[in-house]
Amino acid sequence: MKNNFMNIYQSVIRVLFALSILAATLSLGSCDNDDPTKEDAPELITTATLTFMPSGGGTAVVVTATDPDGDGVKDIEVDGPINLMKNKTYTLSLSLINGLASPTDEGYDITAEVEEESDEHLFFFAWTNEVFADPAGNGNVDNREDPLNYNDEDLGGLPLGLSTDWTSIATSRSGTFRVILKHQPDLKSATSSSDTGETDLDITFNINIE
Repeated sequence: MKNNFMNIYQSVIRVLFALSILAATLSLGSCDNDDPTKEDAPELITTATLTFMPSGGGTAVVVTATDPDGDGVKDIEVDGPINLMKNKTYTLSLSLINGLASPTDEGYDITAEVEEESDEHLFFFAWTNEVFADPAGNGNVDNREDPLNYNDEDLGGLPLGLSTDWTSIATSRSGTFRVILKHQPDLKSATSSSDTGETDLDITFNINIE
């Protein structure tokens, strides 16, 4: 009789111990699920507008690239070439929107989001056939240290690229102009390259200097 009682007692103890372990595990899992996580997903951009404003005034050159279904089956398409005047300085401004969101939604104005998260974003540029006198070269997509005239920066003093300056060459010439927006949360640095992080935008226009 005594042995039966001890066996029952030990079984109850084992069951209670197992239940306490299970309860502790569930409690820890619940706490983990409640922990806030940082949103590092790439931005959804359906329309990118490039506005080249000539120095000293004049008519702006505006081109757009659209991807109406975002990450869907359609690819992003440009609406035509960039036609700039010879030997002219322009300020390029970039505007980005997510047309799949309502204009009143926070996720509609991607330009504002990129500005707010400037420490996580960086624009890279590339061009062919030496269509610019300043900056010279072919852009910083292949080499981060190549010259680029950024007008804006993040709080850490690193460039952003929503605003840049360009001076066209003095002769007629044609080439291509590429814009890449990289999303680099906790990765952006003085040496982070166009291969670092996720790509939010990658568009290429034909460009004519006339």
